[in-house]
Amino acid sequence: MEQQKKNWLPIIVMIFLFAMISFVTNLASPMGDILKYQFNVPNWMGTLGVFANFIAYAIMGYPAGNMLQRYGYKRTALVAIAVGFIGVAIQTLSGTVESFGVYLLGAFIAGFSMCLLNTVVNPMLNKLGGGGNKGNQLIQTGGAFNSLSGTAVIILTGLLIPNGIRNAQISDVFPLMYAALAIFAFAFIVIALTAIPENEHRAAAAAAGESKYGPLSFRHFILGAIAIFVYVGVEVGVPNVLNKWLQNPSLNVLGDGVNAESIAGSVAATYWLLMLVGRLLGAAVGSKVSAKKMLAVVSGAGLLLTLGAIFASTSTIVSMPVFNGSEGFSLVSVPVSAALLVLIGLCTSVMWGGIFNLAVEGLGKYTEKASGIFMVLVCGGGILPLVQNAIVDMQGGIGYMTSYWVIVVALCYLLFYALAGSKNVNTDIPVEE
Repeated sequence: MEQQKKNWLPIIVMIFLFAMISFVTNLASPMGDILKYQFNVPNWMGTLGVFANFIAYAIMGYPAGNMLQRYGYKRTALVAIAVGFIGVAIQTLSGTVESFGVYLLGAFIAGFSMCLLNTVVNPMLNKLGGGGNKGNQLIQTGGAFNSLSGTAVIILTGLLIPNGIRNAQISDVFPLMYAALAIFAFAFIVIALTAIPENEHRAAAAAAGESKYGPLSFRHFILGAIAIFVYVGVEVGVPNVLNKWLQNPSLNVLGDGVNAESIAGSVAATYWLLMLVGRLLGAAVGSKVSAKKMLAVVSGAGLLLTLGAIFASTSTIVSMPVFNGSEGFSLVSVPVSAALLVLIGLCTSVMWGGIFNLAVEGLGKYTEKASGIFMVLVCGGGILPLVQNAIVDMQGGIGYMTSYWVIVVALCYLLFYALAGSKNVNTDIPVEE
């Protein structure tokens, strides 16, 4: 009980950092849209800011794990926050000098920061919760604030550009950039003044270096790293392709006389809002339901929803409430397939915490390095949606529902991991600190 009282401040700090990750990461998407119109660049160039974040994970993930193991949670977090401040400052500067290249540089540097912070936050919350169900519950709680922060960015961006995205300038969202800089500065001070529980990192690093084992010696971790690659691809790919399908003027999915772009955006926003709802529910039941059961249930449910969307008739229309930013909720008519895909947000919401919790269970002194390897595989969020869109293009730009077979395969793998792949079969490997 006394130990729990001592841990409440580090827990709050880590959850705060979890929210920061989403704030900065989700800022890249509307920024990319603004820059696309301001600098008159193609669609693919408008997504380069988001892509830069994923590439940064692929490059920085493994070094981040080594850094965490060598220098500990607090010093790694402080470095990450400083790097994030520089990245956001450079992005802000791009609005002043009106340079698309400067913006991309800032987004890339900010991506390094987000990778480092993720490497710190996830194992730290799991550790503070004592692993198991409690560790999963804390990660789900952090995830809820992560989603809340990401949703807030979308709403605030809409409020700051009332004349529409086509007429926006980078300077319109400067208040958000300044807020991000202030958050980084405040976080740096708080972390610097907070006592963060540490492992004996140097001793652990030396022991791990001398050992013939490592995170990749554990089958359940290897399969878990693949699971996180698959999961992030599912999380990003479902709303990405859905949004493009609904607003495709050639298909006219939503019918005549409607603002397809606006409705498609609202449907996608509702998916992310349901992720927030799911994470709040996950945090509420996390101490009572194991990560294994939770991941199995949501993977199975997501699989059924995806199959339902693929086989449902696009002519079957339903009314569904969508989240439309500052305007709140409103009813729109969409194909039943779209409604089913939006509901997958409830399923993907708790997957990250569950997979991480299962993948690092029983790793002991190898956990920090494992966290870095884990972050490398986040790049799946840039690869699986690319595969989906390639399938759409291969079918003449109309194979949107066909592309969701990629999601079906991915969810089948996640279900396998929950039911069988997450079992630690390497319990004979010494993992003491």
